[in-house]
Amino acid sequence: MFTVNSYILAVAFCFVTMLCWGSWANTQKLAAKSWRYELFYWDYVIGMLLFSLLIAFTMGSFGDSGRPFIQDLGQAHIRNIGSIILGGVIFNASNILLSASTSIAGMAVAFPLGVGISLALGTVINYIGAPKGDPIWLFCGVALIVLAIICNGMASARVPSDAKDSSSNTRKGLVLAVVAGVLMSFFYRFVAAAMDLDNFAAPAPGKVTPYTAIVIFSLGVFASNFIFNTLVMRHPFKGEKVSYRQYACGNSRTHLVGVLGGAIWCLGTAFSYIASGKAGAAVSYALGQGAPMIAAIWGVFIWKEFKGADKRTGLLLGLMFALFLSGLACIIVSGN
Repeated sequence: MFTVNSYILAVAFCFVTMLCWGSWANTQKLAAKSWRYELFYWDYVIGMLLFSLLIAFTMGSFGDSGRPFIQDLGQAHIRNIGSIILGGVIFNASNILLSASTSIAGMAVAFPLGVGISLALGTVINYIGAPKGDPIWLFCGVALIVLAIICNGMASARVPSDAKDSSSNTRKGLVLAVVAGVLMSFFYRFVAAAMDLDNFAAPAPGKVTPYTAIVIFSLGVFASNFIFNTLVMRHPFKGEKVSYRQYACGNSRTHLVGVLGGAIWCLGTAFSYIASGKAGAAVSYALGQGAPMIAAIWGVFIWKEFKGADKRTGLLLGLMFALFLSGLACIIVSGN
């Protein structure tokens, strides 16, 4: 299987993670023109599962180091499989809430808030579980990104009310984003605990490689979706309830957009797991969660979610991007 043998390459993989985690929601925006996010989300998890199998049978099965995917899956301890599945279930609950908040409050607002909370809390959790990297640089970087999130919230508050949904819907979106962020901060630790972060090339018996982890994780997401997403379809946070019949009536282009979104997210997550052996779980997770900056760039410049705001909003957004970049630089230095 393919393994990362240098910190620089691990950082590069984490930047791919950041780009993927910050960009997949664009597919939801594209599909939202004619497709409810609850229906989109089914295609999303299918895309995640299919791509996890693709990467497991390619990068995870060829090469001179480590156990190939099938062999690694066969020797995995049931405790580690359960830990990864639990991580998938927690992630799915949080991501459904994040998707709901994005559809209500907007990508540039909900995404940085939810993922930003996940960044701050999740980095602490992952560092306690697997302490690797300089904690001073690491948490300075996290603090700078939290300040960037505050700037984003201040900029959002300056958008005129007629440029946004009703205030009640916006508040609902923000509350959902906060709950999603808290839940999301826990999922990565359960996955990392099942991998041998010290030696991906020759993992301890019962532990799994990143490629096996992403497949089991995706299966956990897919299975739990029959519970979580079915509940949301019947009791939506916004709009009328939707049915499986409506999903079956979707055209192929709409379904493919959702599958693409899941594949993009899965690519980023797989690269984060692969990089965690060299960079450490906390650094790998923290770098990937720089995704709000990418999402904010999409929201500001492509989707025009701050259109109609006054000039001072631009200064706040500029400060947000500067703080994000400074925070990411500190996180990179922390693991070197």
